[in-house]
Amino acid sequence: MATTTKGDAGAARKRGNATGSARRAQLLAIAAEMFASRGYTQTTVRDIADEAGILSGSLYHHFSSKDEMLTEILQEFMGSLLREFRSIAEGADSPRTALDGLVRSSFEIIHRTPHAVALYQNEANFLGSTPEFAFVTKASREVERIWLDVLRAGAESGDFRPELDPTTTYRFIRDGVWSTVRWYNPRGRLQHGSLADQYLAMLDGGLLSR
Repeated sequence: MATTTKGDAGAARKRGNATGSARRAQLLAIAAEMFASRGYTQTTVRDIADEAGILSGSLYHHFSSKDEMLTEILQEFMGSLLREFRSIAEGADSPRTALDGLVRSSFEIIHRTPHAVALYQNEANFLGSTPEFAFVTKASREVERIWLDVLRAGAESGDFRPELDPTTTYRFIRDGVWSTVRWYNPRGRLQHGSLADQYLAMLDGGLLSR
């Protein structure tokens, strides 16, 4: 009779955990895409399970509810967003460099996680009015603070025009950048780096020829 050692059992658990984690990630990716394209309230657990090729009951082995899936998607997205933006703002040698970095990072995030970005954009009203997702509002305010600090510092240093209201400027930039998720094609002629170049050229130099 074959015997199982503690080492064998531990290795088996690790393989099982890795498989389970990969399956969770796959299911979250499917859910994010469906939430973004169909809408959160219009997507059911059965819809997600059908897309994944499993029974609804099998989905509950990984997640207790649809809300749990949305929470994990948004926690990962908002956490990553904040880490990247903080790192850029803290590591830049000038407000101009910081702003360029924030814009480039935003386009890269759209390229890397388009479904999470679209979900965040499309479900803003729902998320803002639901207590369970208050962490999204809190993180959004922190993101705004990072950008505003950069814009205010730039106005004080002379990098940016001091007569422009930082909050209005931030909202123009935010809406101009993040709304591109609706039409950006990751396989199109302009990749996210080139798109950032185009946007920064307009932001820095304006549209009118000189």
